[in-house]
Amino acid sequence: MKKIISSLALCSSLIVLPTISQAALGDKLLKEGMTDPDVKELQDVLRQKGIFSATSTGYFGSITKDSVLSFQRSHSLTADGIVGSNTYQALIGNSTSTVTNGTLLKYGMTSNEVEKVQQLLKEKGYFNATPTGYFGTVTQTAVMNFQRHHGLAVDGIVGPATLNALNNASSSSTGSSTVNSSTQATASDIVAYSKKFIGVPYVWGGTSPSGFDCSGFIYYVFKNGGGVTVPRTVATLYQSGKNTSTPNVGDIVFFDTTGGPSHAGIYIGNGQFIHAGSSTGVTIASLSNSYWAPRYLGSKSVF
Repeated sequence: MKKIISSLALCSSLIVLPTISQAALGDKLLKEGMTDPDVKELQDVLRQKGIFSATSTGYFGSITKDSVLSFQRSHSLTADGIVGSNTYQALIGNSTSTVTNGTLLKYGMTSNEVEKVQQLLKEKGYFNATPTGYFGTVTQTAVMNFQRHHGLAVDGIVGPATLNALNNASSSSTGSSTVNSSTQATASDIVAYSKKFIGVPYVWGGTSPSGFDCSGFIYYVFKNGGGVTVPRTVATLYQSGKNTSTPNVGDIVFFDTTGGPSHAGIYIGNGQFIHAGSSTGVTIASLSNSYWAPRYLGSKSVF
């Protein structure tokens, strides 16, 4: 597949990123079990839309199928997990690859240009974290709020139109007053919110205060306590985010209880994390606990 390379100036630096070729993606049915360059392209398009957070490998596995199903359901398509002509047309109908010059900064990227965008968003009151150069869910949420308040397509991707608006919008404290305060939550805010649910029972598949499973708890807390949408399952949470050598407050910590990442919690500081345990419900535990310590896999940040 031919990739088109173009460039765009950003704060006196040059961004050079590939676009998505639309022609090849519709050439054939794409479905579970396939390994094909078109599948990798599909995964890239799904990531642009914030539905797919794993690495684009070209293999159509269960994570890709779940992402396709989610897209189909949200667009009133037949939810079969197969990318045929109808799903393909819906995918490219609002594709950001049609943006002039095709320059995109999007979820999952790490670059100096992303850091500069974060700084611009911070100056305008839409980004309340430290610019790191990693385009995570907090950055994506900030971009979407900026787009929403400037009459742009709300896709969470920094293309030429969004970049132009960022460069030309005035820097002032008024930006923060126009953004829903929940989207400006810090890691400490999210941790404080999470503690409200201590004692809530464990319910397999639960995503509400009537009962949580471990990833359902994380999903609910980040979404409702910080305006941040994170992947719903432990597997996709583990595949997304930025590795941290040691956990910081608000990072997600992972454990191997069944072979591979199978349990997760939110790090709250002082060697402790809050999680929805199958036998305890929502509770606070120590990373040095004799059960959790040998099963600890590491931590990842979504900020």
